[in-house]
Amino acid sequence: MHAIAYGDERIQFSVRFLPRPQRRVAIHVLPDGAVQVDAPEGTALSAVKHAVRQRASWVWRQSQAVHARQLHVLPREYVSGETHVYLGRRHVLKVLPAQGQAMGVRLWRGRLEVTTDQRDAATVRRLLERWYRARATEVFARVLEEMASRMRLGHALPTVRLRSMKTQWGSCSPRGELLLNPSLVKAPKACIEYVVAHELCHLKEHNHSERFYRLLSRTLPDWVARKEELDELAQRLLNR
Repeated sequence: MHAIAYGDERIQFSVRFLPRPQRRVAIHVLPDGAVQVDAPEGTALSAVKHAVRQRASWVWRQSQAVHARQLHVLPREYVSGETHVYLGRRHVLKVLPAQGQAMGVRLWRGRLEVTTDQRDAATVRRLLERWYRARATEVFARVLEEMASRMRLGHALPTVRLRSMKTQWGSCSPRGELLLNPSLVKAPKACIEYVVAHELCHLKEHNHSERFYRLLSRTLPDWVARKEELDELAQRLLNR
């Protein structure tokens, strides 16, 4: 972990040195407020710190905004009456006794109904997470096909795996495999499209160069607004 001084405060950040063609230092404020800096392999730490100092005002504002949102997010208790989100819409949780029925989850008339013979928080959470992962598999597959068609990627769609992550919505491996956070299925479809399009663009531009952002803008001209909406929702959607 590294840090720079910003007035009377300190901005802490981690650094990832990426193999080229990463061509410039890119600064990210993650959904949990942590600051991550991506830099081309071989970049001097002094150059990384200089880049962070140049954008210190922006980094500080973004980090403070995340922390302010965190103050309004309460830990989940997984009890009836609690609100949970799916595809951007709020649904009231209802925990029902199994009474001989199979345990599971269904979305019914605006409610997320969890049927279980063990109504403790850990069991309800486990059933809900299993349900979200199943929905994520379905939704992400549809969005992937739509975005790939829009980008004219042909029929060779990349492999997609789900991985629960605390600070990322998705990533693209050097082998072209997409990792997506199952919690993303809680976001509006427009936000899901942004994340999928972002990762698909990395199949052609595995960096955050100007060419990458031009490609993303051609795919989703309003990607900035979609990203901002997702950033605003991040604390609520990642709250477990």
